[in-house]
Amino acid sequence: MKVLCYTAPVRGHLFPTVPILLELKRRGHEVVIRTMGAEVPRLREMGLKADAVTAEIDAIQLEDYKGKNPVESLKLGVVSFVRRGALEVPEMRAAIEEEQPDLLLVDVVTWGAAAVAETWGGPWAVVQHAPTPVPSDEVPPFGPGLKPMGGPLGRLRNRLLRPLTLGAVERVVVPKLNELRASVGASPVRDARDTFTRAPLTLYVTSESFDYPRSDWPDSFCFTGPLNWDPPVDPPAWLDPLSRPIALVTTSSEFQDDGELVRVALAALAEEPLDVVATMPAGVEEVELPANAHLEEFVPHSHVLPRAVVAVTHGGFGATQKALSAGVPVVVVPFGRDQAEVGRRVEAVGVGVFLPRKKLSPASLRDAVRRARELEPATRAFAERMKHEGGASLAVDRLEQLLG
Repeated sequence: MKVLCYTAPVRGHLFPTVPILLELKRRGHEVVIRTMGAEVPRLREMGLKADAVTAEIDAIQLEDYKGKNPVESLKLGVVSFVRRGALEVPEMRAAIEEEQPDLLLVDVVTWGAAAVAETWGGPWAVVQHAPTPVPSDEVPPFGPGLKPMGGPLGRLRNRLLRPLTLGAVERVVVPKLNELRASVGASPVRDARDTFTRAPLTLYVTSESFDYPRSDWPDSFCFTGPLNWDPPVDPPAWLDPLSRPIALVTTSSEFQDDGELVRVALAALAEEPLDVVATMPAGVEEVELPANAHLEEFVPHSHVLPRAVVAVTHGGFGATQKALSAGVPVVVVPFGRDQAEVGRRVEAVGVGVFLPRKKLSPASLRDAVRRARELEPATRAFAERMKHEGGASLAVDRLEQLLG
């Protein structure tokens, strides 16, 4: 089987996909990937046939952080996805023509590539790296990070609020998405459920124990569990001499102006009996470093988490799940996108603290870190539950089944 994979030019989407690609390769399948140019050499070193998406796609960055309110931020994000999508269409078509794959595997946020995959006539699947917006009366409507509420009253609340929350998202996204889909001959989508269930298979890179309980999961969804992967590089020389427990602080791998989180965390933890390791994968900003802190653009979290006692994150799905998988409790401070949804899930399962951005201060973050550390036993137990999903092996089993 020859698999053509296409991802957004973002490490937070590429890295959780790599275990699937390596498992495909291990089983003797041929793997071809189009992704961010900066990671192509590393992928080739691992024996994968990798090429960069066009420089024009790689250069389009999300600008949702410039929005003055959630709706404006959403509209700005849609503009970026549509711009990327329009360039993805000819690139994906050319890759299919060149590679003649048996199966396509695409990142769910590559709207153009996904539309091409849907219309190409062969088997295809998507990888979903974020909480699903697929609605249900049993779970809070997607968007603002509402707390879950059970029973008949909760179902009624969810049903009544859905048009105001998820419905607002749909009214912004669906028309623009359908314009793009029409350009490749794909039929229009009606809503979030239709959008996120078009693929015959969705590899949902999380554990069912981390999402809200519901009885109506789409049959096309496959919970793989978190697919944690870091580049095989040596740890930095300064890491080993650190003698105290570590607090990991990290921001988004796709720029969203969340450097405030690092600045506040460094101030909050400067006098705590911790060593602080902060990473800013979208680019290091100039900050004042206290004596107990190290700041890098990128350090593989797999080197840090075995010695960490808490992780402070922006609520990125990958970074948050990586910490939880290691049994490390988290403090989530969402800066936008789907991050409030991640934070509420952390809070709901009792493995961390949700701290709204508007309440972020050195004092509030320091208190949140102390409260999160008390949840370490629960987080370690939760990490064991997360291991029960099938991982990359299950993902590849399901991909192989698509071919019959």
